[in-house]
Amino acid sequence: MKKRPSARKNIVVLGSTGSIGTSTLAVVEHLHPRFRVVGLSAGRNVSRLIEQAERFRPELVSVETQAQADEFLGRYSGPRLRVSHGPEGAEEVARLAAGDIVVSAITGIKGLRPTLAAVQSGKRVALANKESLVVAGRLIRDAARRSGAEIIPVDSEHSGVFQCLAGVDRSLVRKVILTASGGPFFNAPLKDLASKTVEEALHHPRWKMGPKVTIDSATLMNKGLELIEARWLFDLDPSQLDVLIHPQSVVHCLVVMRDGSILAQLSATDMTIPIQF
Repeated sequence: MKKRPSARKNIVVLGSTGSIGTSTLAVVEHLHPRFRVVGLSAGRNVSRLIEQAERFRPELVSVETQAQADEFLGRYSGPRLRVSHGPEGAEEVARLAAGDIVVSAITGIKGLRPTLAAVQSGKRVALANKESLVVAGRLIRDAARRSGAEIIPVDSEHSGVFQCLAGVDRSLVRKVILTASGGPFFNAPLKDLASKTVEEALHHPRWKMGPKVTIDSATLMNKGLELIEARWLFDLDPSQLDVLIHPQSVVHCLVVMRDGSILAQLSATDMTIPIQF
């Protein structure tokens, strides 16, 4: 008997012109026609958003300002769509009724309001905006419980933990270890760090990422944020979380069980892998 094809899923991408957003759309294009883009939210990169809208034909797009919305409408030549702007516009895209899956990829605290809007709407949220959980983890967790929203992490380490914990009794987990590459300055003497340049900090040895997360990785601040993110994603006590420096970045996480066994997730340093999951 032939398997019936699964129903097509409608995708909303918040932060569509950034690193994770563009990678997400590349995955969607590769997996077409299993997915359809219905909403896009961007920041200031109107030109890239126009290209995306003309290619994927969403129902609704959002930009930061009214001036950018006017610029979009003046240059856009694709099928008819709605254009919104500002924080309310991003929230409108996040709540879009047609959306089944919301990819939250806006960088920084700007991603909190639209992420929360998606969660409150009961969406399946593919979360790449770690700052939302860092500053409002309890709020988002409680909102998800009330609405029935599902939060699936996109960060490679957290996606790995999510996969390792599938079907696992959480009471049997002793510790979760996130790996870290160490960034571009891991082997640099402490006395040399003051002379390092922004350009050097932006040259990550393993991952191709947006500028903010690349700088955060160079200072190891990113791993601190990821520990807080993991605490809320997996409802773990902080004492159950740890970090292991692993410059090769092949192993993304380790889940240590109470019986001494260890589960691990391994993959290439390619963000399309956790996005596809």
